[in-house]
Amino acid sequence: MAAVKTRLGMAGLALSGALVSSVLVGSARAQMQAPVETGGWTAVAAPSVAPAVTKFFPLSEVRRGMRGVAYTVFEGVNPEPMQVEILGILKDALGPGQDMILARLHGDKPEYTGVVAGMSGSPVYIDGRLVGALSYRIGQFSKEPIAGITPIESMLQVRDDDGAAGMKLASVSREIEGQPEMRAMETPLIFGGFSQETVERFGDRFRAMGLTPVVGLGGADSSLAQPEPLVPGSAVSAVLVRGDLSMAGTCTVTYVDPKRLLACGHPITQYGPVDMPMTKATVLASLASPLNAFKIINTTETVGAFTEDRASAIMGRFGVEARMIPVVVEVLPPVMDGAVQGKVKTLHFEVLDNRQLTPSAMLVSVYQSLQTNNTAAEELSYRLSGEIDVKGLPPVKMQGLMAQNEFNPATINAALLVNDRFSKVYGNALDQPVVTGVKLRVEAIAARLTAVLESARLSRAEARAGEEIEVEAMVHPYQAEARMLRVRVKLPENLTAGAMRVVVSDGGTVDRLTTKSGAERSVGLADTVDALNRVHANDRVYVTLLSHATQVVLEGEALPGVPLSMANVLEPLKESQKMQLTGESVVAAGSVDAGYAVSGYQVLNLTVK
Repeated sequence: MAAVKTRLGMAGLALSGALVSSVLVGSARAQMQAPVETGGWTAVAAPSVAPAVTKFFPLSEVRRGMRGVAYTVFEGVNPEPMQVEILGILKDALGPGQDMILARLHGDKPEYTGVVAGMSGSPVYIDGRLVGALSYRIGQFSKEPIAGITPIESMLQVRDDDGAAGMKLASVSREIEGQPEMRAMETPLIFGGFSQETVERFGDRFRAMGLTPVVGLGGADSSLAQPEPLVPGSAVSAVLVRGDLSMAGTCTVTYVDPKRLLACGHPITQYGPVDMPMTKATVLASLASPLNAFKIINTTETVGAFTEDRASAIMGRFGVEARMIPVVVEVLPPVMDGAVQGKVKTLHFEVLDNRQLTPSAMLVSVYQSLQTNNTAAEELSYRLSGEIDVKGLPPVKMQGLMAQNEFNPATINAALLVNDRFSKVYGNALDQPVVTGVKLRVEAIAARLTAVLESARLSRAEARAGEEIEVEAMVHPYQAEARMLRVRVKLPENLTAGAMRVVVSDGGTVDRLTTKSGAERSVGLADTVDALNRVHANDRVYVTLLSHATQVVLEGEALPGVPLSMANVLEPLKESQKMQLTGESVVAAGSVDAGYAVSGYQVLNLTVK
């Protein structure tokens, strides 16, 4: 086929159906105009392995009709060749000044499987020189193995730490219904030790990043040696979780030198600097599917760490050790009919340290850990305790009685409690924490331990400052008889005479009274840790006094009884939203263990003589 000097223009990232049609029709016409003896596309002999010495093919020399060869692993560990037909160049498809090469794949395997998740990064050579990596495909239901190639020049910018390589590609991975687009080939994310229900519940968190969650079709064995070296076309994995639970995304190696490699041809997280263990991988099979074709992967030995995740490639360095967050979850089984249902199980695993991925990886791993006892009970509760260890700061304490409610089962609520505490520490807006470990102890209870605070009353309506009164709170447990709780309260000596409100409530209400809304977004890490350690337990009933004194909430901490003169001095902080000023001071007066996860509040009136 004669080379035709054609460059296909493209506005933005979307590849419309009309443009796709024009490329394909142009290809058909070129083939019909070719000499009869060619008979259209004819396979040519291709080397069985990629060139040992890497030379580069410039994008400026790429022409429609050129033939090349790509390498990827369809099964096992050895890359196999497939024929590549260059269809043209898509101008600015990857961003301003970032072109993409459009190609059609030929050969029995690619024509059968199509473009599969995990193929991204497969190196493409023309005349023995590396031109780029297979990295994009058209829509999700394309019948032809047509792929986009990220030019090697763009990928080398990552190796050479060129800032232009950090451009975002958020629009590339979307597809508008009825309108196909060029989108990054999905990265299969293999979950090991996870149930299908867990992955279905949380899978969208990872799909939004272009990762394809796969459960039960792959696994991890870091102790397994894989003697074959990583070469262009090999499968390589980025680890998110490892240990008793595992999670890893896999794509294909494009370029290798003695110190590092480039892979994928597109981003995984688009985060930039990352720190993820890099492992070798074995492909058990390549599953053909018009909806979700992917490689079934087993990850093996660790060989380094991925350190950069950019728009045109991810980069891994050999011999580098990634920092991980160790997690220990101890799950105690419930007691039913006087018998313990199962054994105590302790899971040990590590989660990557990455702002974008760690919270989701932690949440799904903790949720899965809570189900390790294989205990089925509709009315199940969890008593949770634990801590988050932060370098240079006191541990963040976690405790709570988590039960089923109208929104979620107990397992979700327990996992969300851990996620809430962890995210407030890990996502601090002012400081980057170094989390050195997470420890959890979870006791399963075969009952729905929730209760509503129905009513409350004071032992008397009038009292003097310094005197003692009793507060009665009526709580109504789920499907059980109501019970009375009593709290003895000593009134402060400095109370001002007059009417005063008394709040009888759950712990969440007290937290809202004493913490400025949104404070966790405006305070540093140390203050955030301190505030989290002051959070009130959800299985107690609290009595709080609202006295007639000015209260200041400064960087998340309540300062009751502040003199008005002092409040005026702090007025500039109010304008910068670092301070909240109220006309009542919140004074903690007492609490009592309820034995249930309590919700609700009552407001009572007391006259101070």
